Amino acid sequence: MEITNVMEYEEIAKNKLPKMVYDYYASGAEDQWTLKENRNAFSRILFRPRILVDVSHIDMTTTVLGFKISMPIMIAPTAMQKMAHPDGEYATARAASAAGTIMTLSSWATSSVEEVASTGPGIRFFQLYVLKDRNVVAQLVRRAERAGFKAIALTVDTPRLGRREADIKNRFVLPPYLTLKNFEGLDIGKMDRTNDSGLATYAAEQVDRSLSWKDVKWLQTITTLPILVKGVLTAEDTRLAIQAGAAGIIVSNHGARQLDYVPATIMALEEVVKAAQGKIPVFLDGGVRRGTDVFKALALGASGVFIGRPVLFSLAAEGEAGVKKVLQMLRDEFELTMALSGCRSLKEITRDHIMTEWDRPRVAPRL
Repeated sequence: MEITNVMEYEEIAKNKLPKMVYDYYASGAEDQWTLKENRNAFSRILFRPRILVDVSHIDMTTTVLGFKISMPIMIAPTAMQKMAHPDGEYATARAASAAGTIMTLSSWATSSVEEVASTGPGIRFFQLYVLKDRNVVAQLVRRAERAGFKAIALTVDTPRLGRREADIKNRFVLPPYLTLKNFEGLDIGKMDRTNDSGLATYAAEQVDRSLSWKDVKWLQTITTLPILVKGVLTAEDTRLAIQAGAAGIIVSNHGARQLDYVPATIMALEEVVKAAQGKIPVFLDGGVRRGTDVFKALALGASGVFIGRPVLFSLAAEGEAGVKKVLQMLRDEFELTMALSGCRSLKEITRDHIMTEWDRPRVAPRL
């Protein structure tokens, strides 16, 4: 079957993967309302395309924290990628590098920071969960620095793991032939089978529930890497993140896997962008499946987007080639959206190129 869009990979992955693994990647928290809303909310934003603009040349390049990338589409951190494909994070790293974009490696990866660095050159960020043992955290950060990672994406929305009912039903646990490679050799316990989700039990034992804004400042004392705060949904927390010295914000609801009935990230984005006042860049993850989604996020003020599940599903379906294809399809769709909207560069994408259901009518009614 000819794959013509990113979403088609999910069905292939569903047929190829063990149920426990597919459900872990695909499911959200509780009623999964936010999971559906992350997608549906994009459909409530419409275009206001401009015509008769010379779009014979379109420039999608941008810079993120000073690093030049080919397009504003990057790879979000997703855990345990070797459950999807034997090459796991290696394949994802190579695909991101080939596409000229950024890969974010999960703390809970099945390949270590050193192993991912060994795949060759590329701009990589390291996603960090703050564990109870701060020495382990400091070690992880130092290893990421030594391995050439360029930023820390600090996940702040998981003081406890959300209630993912599919994982509870499946008694989710990491397959025995895999390990969380970044924690190998560290005495911090294992993800064993339980009467619940093995991951939820493991996270409850390891992740520090006392994490607070003072820890963002503490992180800055142990690393010179810029810190992106991942998991912000409100103006209030945006202002606190700036005060705490964050280098950027990722508007994220953890792929709808934490608190259900929070807004879709695309709905929360504009509030965060307005609160940031241009002081630091704002990025978005959650629900991006089309180039049109990327354009809408940029029109609402995002500096770029991160994709998660499309990487996992394409990795499961076709390995590295699948991830490359996903990045290329999104790139092609985004370029076409820019052309048909009359935008030749990212800076030409403005709020005036879209209308949302919450906008007031832009044209006064005729009396």
